[in-house]
Amino acid sequence: MVGMDERYDVVVIGGGAAGLSGALTLARARRSVLVVDAGEPRNAPAGHVHNYLGREGTPPAELYAIGRDEVASYGGQILPGRVRAVQREDDGFRVDLDGGDEVRARRLLLATGLTDDLPELPGVVERWGSTVLHCPYCHGWEVRGRAVGIVSTGPMGAYAAGLWRQWTDDVVLFVHTGTEPTAEERERLEARGVRIVRGEVAGLEGGADVRMTDGGLVSRDAVVVATRMVANAELVADLGTTPVPMEAHGAVMGTHLPADPTGRTEVPGVWVAGNAGDLSAQVIVAAAQGLRAGAMINADLIEEDTARAVEAQRSVAA
Repeated sequence: MVGMDERYDVVVIGGGAAGLSGALTLARARRSVLVVDAGEPRNAPAGHVHNYLGREGTPPAELYAIGRDEVASYGGQILPGRVRAVQREDDGFRVDLDGGDEVRARRLLLATGLTDDLPELPGVVERWGSTVLHCPYCHGWEVRGRAVGIVSTGPMGAYAAGLWRQWTDDVVLFVHTGTEPTAEERERLEARGVRIVRGEVAGLEGGADVRMTDGGLVSRDAVVVATRMVANAELVADLGTTPVPMEAHGAVMGTHLPADPTGRTEVPGVWVAGNAGDLSAQVIVAAAQGLRAGAMINADLIEEDTARAVEAQRSVAA
């Protein structure tokens, strides 16, 4: 049980790949670390983690359970629950937890991930993570050679169709409410055998069949949609920073928390790692960012510890 007056070098908010990796790095550096985890990872609907060297095909829940055990083995603490608020104090931060408990932290690592804002199409939500997909590097192999549909709701439909064509030669681009492909894009897609279907999509049926508003039905094994990815960064708004738009290929993907390459945000004492700061980070990248942020936080604490030691030594000498 976390006590009201407990104090940590670092509180990590979020227990996914980024948060656990940062906590592991800090615990191995002999820092006192608390990970507060709400247990709602973005990839919970996914069956397996991919492109993670040495852990290819591991279920997400299994990967995180292993990570929690590793953090605990070095003295880090894991607290299931939710952080309700964070506030600046003279020498760090106060972290308000579920149930009214409070802890203090010298530094914060925000690893809260993001929320996928899905297109408002009937059938998308219940198929999300199974036959409704978004990332070819996460799911492309699993639908290789199958019938894939790209439902475009923005300017990147043609780009997505060309990308997914690497995994299968049966790709249909549903323009839906997205941007009509340019003449050059049409030429490129036609050269690769990508079929373009115009008109609005009414919803998904069966496994991933696409029903058009005119009544037509296009059979598909999987459908790709673009989500608006929103950083879960509300907690630090009161500290003076908010998410900003993040672009890729000329289109806004969503919002992320700005930070330098080490994960240091514009708020002194606060770092970010994983999808809250980098919308495109896959699990292995998020873990690497957590490691880097943990190392940088430790270095920052060393500077503070050393400054305090020098000040104490000078006061004794005086």
